[in-house]
Amino acid sequence: MNEEPKTNGNGEESPFSRLVGTQARRMLKARREGMKSVWFGLGMSGLIGWSVAVPTLIGAALGIWIDRRYPSPYSWTLMLLLLGLVIGCWNAWHWVDSEYQQMQEKSDE
Repeated sequence: MNEEPKTNGNGEESPFSRLVGTQARRMLKARREGMKSVWFGLGMSGLIGWSVAVPTLIGAALGIWIDRRYPSPYSWTLMLLLLGLVIGCWNAWHWVDSEYQQMQEKSDE
């Protein structure tokens, strides 16, 4: 398995040997990064869900607390729930966009 690369008479690698070596390294790198990206993708989808859910729930809880303490004709629960949802969606979009930019930079290298 660990054979020395084929050389021509001058002690240099042949073009075919370099091509095969380059392709093998590229294949191994893709295989390593492919497995990492599957788990990373699953983790990222969970993270995105939580990044939307947590601000939404915090907004709803804060709204319920304000509505009970200081009654008013307007529903603070609904307003803060929507505000939390908007913040959570913006947060998720920002996270996905930054990850996409990093993936593009890696692929350009």
